[in-house]
Amino acid sequence: MRILLTGMCGFVGSVVARVLREWLTGVELVGLDNLVRPGSEINRQRLREAGFRLLHGDIRLPSDLEGLPPCDWIIDAAANPSVLAGVDGKTGARQLLEHNLVGTLNLLELARRWNAGFILLGTSRVYSIAALCALPLREQANRFVPDPNAGADGLTPAGITETFSTTPPLSLYGSAKLASEVLALEYGAAFGLPVFINRCGVMAGAEQFGKADQGIVSFWIRAYAARRPLRYIGFGGSGRQVRDCLHPADLVPLLVAQMNAGQDAGLPRVVNVGGGMDSSFSLAELSAWCADRFGPHEVTADLTPRPFDVGWLVLDASLARTRYDWRPTYTREAIFAEIAEHARQHPEWLRLSED
Repeated sequence: MRILLTGMCGFVGSVVARVLREWLTGVELVGLDNLVRPGSEINRQRLREAGFRLLHGDIRLPSDLEGLPPCDWIIDAAANPSVLAGVDGKTGARQLLEHNLVGTLNLLELARRWNAGFILLGTSRVYSIAALCALPLREQANRFVPDPNAGADGLTPAGITETFSTTPPLSLYGSAKLASEVLALEYGAAFGLPVFINRCGVMAGAEQFGKADQGIVSFWIRAYAARRPLRYIGFGGSGRQVRDCLHPADLVPLLVAQMNAGQDAGLPRVVNVGGGMDSSFSLAELSAWCADRFGPHEVTADLTPRPFDVGWLVLDASLARTRYDWRPTYTREAIFAEIAEHARQHPEWLRLSED
């Protein structure tokens, strides 16, 4: 079996590649990356030294895909990962859509030509911002928690399920990813291809190049350790906004299960993939963890709300657990500690993230 992994030189792609090879002996992995993100060259060198086959190409350009060897599966980990993309003055809306929607279309055409299976690494940001912001939240210590009497569709004590509203506004980023989901499922139905959508929560781990708008866990821990300025943005400047985190290595058992399942009609095609309540954290709680590890450091308050931020978003991954026997193995504390140790060994990483 041969697998094409797009975005292999990104954080998620590079981790998935290394772990996937441990799980699937005798499988050929072909990596594709346009190498435009900070850190891509570092990951490319490491992957090549590890013996991976890595090709330079851009999924936005059909001509870059023409010479690829036919594969049995495509795992799409290539995307602009910032929820602010298209409105931040750094990336145009058309650029974002070309990365996150047109690129998916080009890969789906490739899958159709090869008769290959397709797995899209999606995002939790396909869930409606309006519906998330409408959840009644109350303060509990250093975090927000939903009112247990909220009664919102798709909300359980374990988090947001796949049935939660995806009605816009979602952000341009979220809308592009949701449109990619629809396209992928339609291609699967029209051409008889096995297609799976994994709506991932906040990815975090040691080698992530973090910024304030993407890779927040890595950015926060590294910036705290380096005594760089940090701000709690919006939500009263309290840092009580909550997300859950997931190590990309934990994606691999699910990817293997989905490839083994193939066209099994009894399995769900769209699942949440997150750490859930056990790995949830607020920024204030993350700061407290950093203070225990590195000593005190002031975090200032910025009351100005930022577009597309939400006060609480935790994924209920029960569907993946019950139908694919999947569960994350990395705890929140293990992820934090892994990043902190990497920050100690590589203090230059924060600067590389900004290049």
